Amino acid sequence: MNDTTQKDRPSTTVGADSAERSDENYYFKDIPSTVGNTPLVKINKLNKEEGVDCLVLAKIEFINPTGSVKDRMAVWVLNDAVKKGELKPGGTIIEATSGNTGAAVGMYAATHGYKVILTIPDKMSQEKIDVLRAFGAEVKVYPVSAPADSPEHYYQAAKKIHESTPNSYFLEQYQNTKNIDAHYYTTGPEIWKQTRGKITCLVGGIGTGGTVSGIARFLKEQNPDIQIVAADPVGSIYYQFHKDGTVIEPDTYQVEGIGEDMVCESIDMKVIDKIYQVNDQECFDMALAMTRREGIFCGGSSGAAMCVALKHARTLSPDDVMVVILPDGGMKYVSKLYNDDWMREKGFLN
Repeated sequence: MNDTTQKDRPSTTVGADSAERSDENYYFKDIPSTVGNTPLVKINKLNKEEGVDCLVLAKIEFINPTGSVKDRMAVWVLNDAVKKGELKPGGTIIEATSGNTGAAVGMYAATHGYKVILTIPDKMSQEKIDVLRAFGAEVKVYPVSAPADSPEHYYQAAKKIHESTPNSYFLEQYQNTKNIDAHYYTTGPEIWKQTRGKITCLVGGIGTGGTVSGIARFLKEQNPDIQIVAADPVGSIYYQFHKDGTVIEPDTYQVEGIGEDMVCESIDMKVIDKIYQVNDQECFDMALAMTRREGIFCGGSSGAAMCVALKHARTLSPDDVMVVILPDGGMKYVSKLYNDDWMREKGFLN
């Protein structure tokens, strides 16, 4: 077991643990500097109701400034791009997003004086789209049904906009391996330190895959026996791809921010030990249960992670310590999973 290797950490910093405070040391220099140092919170009721004996700790990532784990990755990647001269003064940041990365980009751009153009699938909540526009971003909406290689796919559209926009930088979270680095150098060490090295299992949903991949790489360097478990929605390609390397035809699903219809460079399947599939009903039911039983107001992707966590925790011993990544909160979904009319319309509520 190794100690945290902070001596090898790149000079690009992100988060509340990155000494980004003022000389007076009692306030942060700007809002991106507050990213990180999110708390671990014990799950007290749902674990007992599910017959789980191990310690289950939720990593509350929606306490980050724009409300999601994506703040970590966006600030890390954009800081690196500025340092390397890839993102220049007066430039435009282009990104394809399910909403959370876009908000993080909007925050960074507002702080540093960049323009932003974001592409987003049409299944995402109106709250997310409104937040992006609130930051001053230009938002272009594309059909979620478009195939991954179609010019109407939101990722392909972002690439084309980047190619035709002078002085622009394409963050490209799906294919950018710095997405993994952000969590290898920040979130992973943070969890290791918070659990005093006692963590034995990590659970998280996978979208671009950067969060789980980066944390897993770091944790397995400290202790190779730590289990890495991922949640993938039914309709996404990852479950089957991890199982046998085949890429299935993707199908649509309602839960936002996890799953994918294409293989991304920002996911490292080698460090993921097991993937569970979870359906929309399970995701939404668990998010509601987390809010009403634990007081943790979370989104559907957080529900997916906790659903899988409690399933997998039944295989663990009372001595195990599980950390579950909750990527975003419930405020962005009050018109959807927290709205009974929407839930009935979609067949999730009788």
